[in-house]
Amino acid sequence: MTEAAPPTRLTDRKRDAIVQAAIAEFREHGFNGTSMDRVAAAAEVSKRTVYNHFPSKDELFEAILAQLWERSHAQADMPYDAAQPLRAQLLRVLEQKMALLNDASFIDLSRVAMAELMHAPERAQALAARLSEKEEGLPRWIRAAQKAGALRAGVDAQYAANQLHGMVKSFAFWPQLAMGQPPLSAARQRQVLGDAVDMFLGFYAAGR
Repeated sequence: MTEAAPPTRLTDRKRDAIVQAAIAEFREHGFNGTSMDRVAAAAEVSKRTVYNHFPSKDELFEAILAQLWERSHAQADMPYDAAQPLRAQLLRVLEQKMALLNDASFIDLSRVAMAELMHAPERAQALAARLSEKEEGLPRWIRAAQKAGALRAGVDAQYAANQLHGMVKSFAFWPQLAMGQPPLSAARQRQVLGDAVDMFLGFYAAGR
């Protein structure tokens, strides 16, 4: 996944420094243990500067969640192509997802968000509602493949997409998030993606 260019304006650089400092503070001390004073010190800006960008700690945390949401939806959409093999297409779709899941900064963001959301169900529900507003590319791809007769019809595309993502995340996200395991090697990534796609097509490909 292509990283966003670093901010060039001083005010944008300060805002980015505040967010990055907040991620580190929330991760180490939790939401309740993090203060705006600590964030200001870690970002090497004044407390007033922090409040100019984020009027409250809640809004600062919301900015972190927004960054997580934006990164999880920043991948280019790959439309279904009836002229290309199913397996090769699915691998290309999932390779984008794997690149994100294997990114250490994305894991850090996810860990910060998860730790707080476990203690704030209402915040978790709001985030889930926001995430559902924008459809990911995989369900769209599955529906197009179903319409073309390449995948079994009558199956909920979102359900099938969640199954496929779940197989990948069980190796390339949850162990790193919850147990601190290292990112997957390139060879292990290829194995996980290939096996997940083969299992998915073994069940959902038309005529199987």
